[in-house]
Amino acid sequence: MKPAYTNHVFRALADPTRRAIYEQLSRQGEQTVHALTHFAGVSQPAVSKHLTVLKRARLVRHRREGRETHYRAQPDALAPVVDWLRDYGAFWRDRFDRLETLLQRMEP
Repeated sequence: MKPAYTNHVFRALADPTRRAIYEQLSRQGEQTVHALTHFAGVSQPAVSKHLTVLKRARLVRHRREGRETHYRAQPDALAPVVDWLRDYGAFWRDRFDRLETLLQRMEP
């Protein structure tokens, strides 16, 4: 995955309101901007701005139906986060294994 794309995903999810909107879409499925505005407890323009950031990060997709815009989560877009966590998980497991080995050698 490209580093720039990975940065977009992390930046998009760094905001608690965007994270909550993404989680809502992930758990509840496709929803309208109106429903997301009601859920988020912020203004419709604020929700639209958050959705724009999530769209740029490819975390959500939208479709128009009449006057309504429906959004849905794109879980595959979390791949950079999953990869990053896997890499750092391996890194820290290795470090703790080395520390454990060192501490065992130090025991009398």
